[in-house]
Amino acid sequence: MILFTNDDGIKSEGISALTDVMSQYDDIKVFAPDSEKSSISHAISLRQPVRVKVIDENHYSVSGTPADCINLAVKGILDKKPDMVISGINAGANLGDDVHYSGTVAGAREGFIFGISSISVSLAGSPPFRFIDAAKMFPRVLETIKSLCEEPLFFNVNIPNIPYDKINGILFTHQGRRIYNGGITKRIDPNNEEYFWLASGEPTFFDEDGTDFQAITSNNVSITPLTLDTTNYKVLNEITNRANSQV
Repeated sequence: MILFTNDDGIKSEGISALTDVMSQYDDIKVFAPDSEKSSISHAISLRQPVRVKVIDENHYSVSGTPADCINLAVKGILDKKPDMVISGINAGANLGDDVHYSGTVAGAREGFIFGISSISVSLAGSPPFRFIDAAKMFPRVLETIKSLCEEPLFFNVNIPNIPYDKINGILFTHQGRRIYNGGITKRIDPNNEEYFWLASGEPTFFDEDGTDFQAITSNNVSITPLTLDTTNYKVLNEITNRANSQV
């Protein structure tokens, strides 16, 4: 059984296209937010109730975040542990540093925290989004991952927003680096009080070999293996070596 979530909401085209395709291969359960929760990262609801509306036996609308959806499904409602968690298809890329902001990636990360192989899936490009093409591509992506991995793992997948037959292939990549443009816009409301918009221009990226960005710009699917441990081991080793040398 595959457990699905997203951050665009249960009525999004992306999750509908993906579950339509994947229901041909496996049993599915969908626990997705009742409204859009984009860029909410790995927030969980600790100080307010999370409500669930049963749409049908396979679809559940949840008042919380993507991480809430997976937590609730795995620990509270499903009678067995899913074989896999899939989050997406997101309307827009989650490349490079986006993984720290993304609710889509967080939904998959929550599954991996519970020891379940988990995949976040995003459509890299601008509207109109080709969700049907991306969903058609996903079984190939999944088979590529499953053929190489035997233990629970966590992957971030980005599919170029182009026709299915124009996709060149599938590349394993490392996480690139974003350049976020824009700034803070200050305005005055009708009550003469200040408010702010976290304005953002179109982000760019550092052009580096082997990154998720490079894969997408060459019309390839990007598969990036992620982990939960964010320790900077290079710095840790340097500090440890210095400390040991002073003993």
